[in-house]
Amino acid sequence: MTELELLGPRAHGEACGQAVLKACAEDFQVDEVLDIPLSGQGEHLWLWVEKRGLNTEEAARRLARAAGMPLKAISYAGLKDRQALTRQWFSLHLPGKADPDFAAAEGDNLRILERTRHSRKLQRGAHAANGFTLRLTRLAADRPALDARLERIRREGVPNYFGLQRFGHDGGNLAEARAFAGRGELPAQRNLRSRLLSAARSYLFNRVLAERVAAGSWNRAQPGDLLAFTDSRSFFMAGEAECADPRLALLDLHPTGPLWGAGDSPAGQALEEVVARGEVPLCEWLGGAGMVHERRILRLPIDRLAWHYPTTDILQLEFVLPAGCFATVVIRELVDLLPAGPMDTSCVF
Repeated sequence: MTELELLGPRAHGEACGQAVLKACAEDFQVDEVLDIPLSGQGEHLWLWVEKRGLNTEEAARRLARAAGMPLKAISYAGLKDRQALTRQWFSLHLPGKADPDFAAAEGDNLRILERTRHSRKLQRGAHAANGFTLRLTRLAADRPALDARLERIRREGVPNYFGLQRFGHDGGNLAEARAFAGRGELPAQRNLRSRLLSAARSYLFNRVLAERVAAGSWNRAQPGDLLAFTDSRSFFMAGEAECADPRLALLDLHPTGPLWGAGDSPAGQALEEVVARGEVPLCEWLGGAGMVHERRILRLPIDRLAWHYPTTDILQLEFVLPAGCFATVVIRELVDLLPAGPMDTSCVF
């Protein structure tokens, strides 16, 4: 499937040019933002880990092997890209045990930067946000237009699409999800089941958001919308008064779209039901898998956005996004990405 089929239209106009992202790992840096005060005492060891060219699950397996522990004893808040330089927290349950020797886990592509104790394990989704430092290389763009576009997305945000990586190579995760849905079956393997259910939900959300972008209503509240604050999972129905709430203009409050589950959508939006009727097998499959309706904000605010040009053909960006949101959908509103080729592991930032 094409990018347009999996995501949807841009909100701010055509790309301002072209560039390469991820010529090397240092071009895509992610720092987990965790607003949890760590006590320094307890039966859980927390590790602040820097990794390059490793995804989160690979890093967890290395830590588990070095510690002589089962993988299920390793916890982390969220999944981070393999093709990147990332820093995130892991926790290990060590009741009554000394800290393990992690020398066997460390190397050129994994370093433990900090370690401390805490009374609780690290829970999935516990991080508040992710900080990004991205470098676009081989930049060929209209610089005044690019600067104007960056100013605009700082003011208005971007559509909060799930990124292409959610759907696998050429949309393979979604195709596999459709196959299972057509048979009325679920994958037996837990990780595969989670990945395919997530791809199906993400696709349905993107379809609703794509329609709102096409209609120009993705960043406006409409009666019948369910509204949510940026960092909240709760939501409330919008009437005429709620649609005039000044916090919408401040990018604190947003309309939401569906993360599909059993039953009808709780929103009063006919659009969501139209999308559901066009994807009955996927919707029924998600409901049958025990998924419940959740909501996701349609508009993605870009916090602490800053940029500069180290050279004429490089743009460096820094910003913070809420957990679960994709930096690549920000880049998509700026430039078309060229193929990066094999990643250069010797690149210096």
